[in-house]
Amino acid sequence: PRLRVSPYYREILSKRGLVPREARDYVEEKMRSALWFIRSIEQRKRTLLKVSESLVKFQRDFLDYGISHLRPLTLREVADDIAMHESTVSRVTTSKYVQTPQGLFELKYFFHRGVPSTAGDTVSSLNVKDLVRRYLTGEDSHKPLSDQKIVGILARVHGVEIARRTVAKYRGQ
Repeated sequence: PRLRVSPYYREILSKRGLVPREARDYVEEKMRSALWFIRSIEQRKRTLLKVSESLVKFQRDFLDYGISHLRPLTLREVADDIAMHESTVSRVTTSKYVQTPQGLFELKYFFHRGVPSTAGDTVSSLNVKDLVRRYLTGEDSHKPLSDQKIVGILARVHGVEIARRTVAKYRGQ
């Protein structure tokens, strides 16, 4: 909602001789505080919008096609893109959520490491986790795939090189 100061208080300030000086001073100080608060909220809204637009720009393929297209992204990349400090981006994205075509996500979800691939680029760690999940849910419960076997499949089929202990960690999750 749009924030505003009640016109009643502006009216009090316009009546110079009718309002005692102490009351006028008090209302003026509270008006200044209220206007500062409103400007701060508007600034926060603009910053959140800039960060969100930057995230959409970087993660457009994820938004259109799903988790297999999620790219690794750092706070620094978004901060550089919008010409703000990394800590500002971190603060703005804390406990904020966005509804996307892929579902509801905390803004922090979009920031994660990349895993090197044999093609020379990086793959999102969340994408790798999803690949491991798919192999684990598709395995035969009587003859489960070993962690090392999954490492081999990921390297051969997807060009992703991760450690066996990483697969074990993802299995536990």
